[in-house]
Amino acid sequence: MLTIYFSGTGNTEYLARLFSNQMDAACLSIEDDANFTSEIKKHDTIAFCYPIYGSRVPRIMREFVIKHMSDFSGKRLIILVTQVLFSGDGARVFTDMFRDGAIEVIYAEHFYMPNNVTNVAILPGWLISDKVISKLNEKAERKMTTVCNNIEKGKVKKRGFCIGSRISGLLQAWMVPLMEKHANKSVKISAECDICGICATDCPMKNLAIENNSVIHKHNCTVCYRCVNECPKKAITVAHHGKVRKQYKRKCEPL
Repeated sequence: MLTIYFSGTGNTEYLARLFSNQMDAACLSIEDDANFTSEIKKHDTIAFCYPIYGSRVPRIMREFVIKHMSDFSGKRLIILVTQVLFSGDGARVFTDMFRDGAIEVIYAEHFYMPNNVTNVAILPGWLISDKVISKLNEKAERKMTTVCNNIEKGKVKKRGFCIGSRISGLLQAWMVPLMEKHANKSVKISAECDICGICATDCPMKNLAIENNSVIHKHNCTVCYRCVNECPKKAITVAHHGKVRKQYKRKCEPL
């Protein structure tokens, strides 16, 4: 089994490593310098882990899957999604990228994780208090143990595949293309920026760069909020430009 994940600020990486440790699976980030075609061909079962944005797979993960589409033909898939509130069919929408019969989903589950979008009013900063983070971690670990036990027993569960989840997903998904388009045009760097270069180094899309002694963006944002949460000066905002009062930086690692 191989786990492939994308993580903006650490929640999904935590989940992917937790799953891989329990299932004794190989684990790769789509940002790793790896021969993914070779790695995928070695395994019959692929577990995908990603954060869901309004019941839509992040663009960086969509582009990765499209690039390797032929490699996944005939594979069994496990889909594990991280979410803050409720994504509806966050796991099911992943399958929209594949033609019918190309893959077999044997398990799908959603996990509530801490909020990493901390400058938007509807996602308040208290969602990343130490108490809330600890409670969500404990719940995720318990749920992951159940997921792994079910998979080992051959039990099939597909969270987000029912009609109610699909309707809920549709009510959210319409806004995400608009958000992605807006983010590509609207990354702001305030005067507090000291040009440390952390954002340019860590951006998974290489959307940020230092030119002429300033940080510029190249209109290629996947809205992962990594730069917003890692900037030492809280000088970067993406799409929504409310003041960054708190930042979320994943600290705990799975056992």
